[in-house]
Amino acid sequence: MRIEAVVIIMPFLMLTSLLLAGMGCGQKEPLADATYRVDFNSTWSATTHPDDFPDRPHFSGLIGVTHNSSVNIWQTGQLASPGIKKMAETGGKDPLNTEIDQLIAGGNAGVKMSGGGIGTSPGTVSLNFTVSSDYPLVSLVSMIAPSPDWFVGVSSLDLREDGVWIDSITIDLYPYDAGTDSGTIYSSANSVTNPAQVMYRIAGDPFLHNQTVARLGTFTFTRL
Repeated sequence: MRIEAVVIIMPFLMLTSLLLAGMGCGQKEPLADATYRVDFNSTWSATTHPDDFPDRPHFSGLIGVTHNSSVNIWQTGQLASPGIKKMAETGGKDPLNTEIDQLIAGGNAGVKMSGGGIGTSPGTVSLNFTVSSDYPLVSLVSMIAPSPDWFVGVSSLDLREDGVWIDSITIDLYPYDAGTDSGTIYSSANSVTNPAQVMYRIAGDPFLHNQTVARLGTFTFTRL
């Protein structure tokens, strides 16, 4: 009788163990935090964009944030926030700093990204930051200067691929209009757009040359 009991119980225990093991395999552990360096390499010059090219071409200090999919700090087709307006028109980081702090306090953003600009284009600048499974997206901007309200950036860039952190990715940067100033050349006097228009990628002058708008540079994100 004792032998029969063992024969019956053992298969049951083996089946239970297999089921538990299968359940464990189906559970995904959250990604560990990852540290990245973003290299901003500007190529904008009189050679790449010869039409009406300005004196003292430069880019304002980098500012951005890591966040989840519930929010963004800018996106084409949307109106610019006061912070994006100020950044695009003057290169200033306030009140965008405050807007980012509010996203962090609200639980939808993780780490503020704030770094230097490029004093003379072409040039380079780098910035290190950390992403997490809760905040895997990156939004980052810099003003094209001088300009009425033009900028470059990425919006809600996902640093994951197939559930893992990517090793490296390079994003071409093109000019965007914040929709808050109606100037049409780099040195335009202030001309408030009223009502404000949605943000859009610039496809015409002064960036258009030989029927093409060349990129102004790249953001390269490299996992450290």
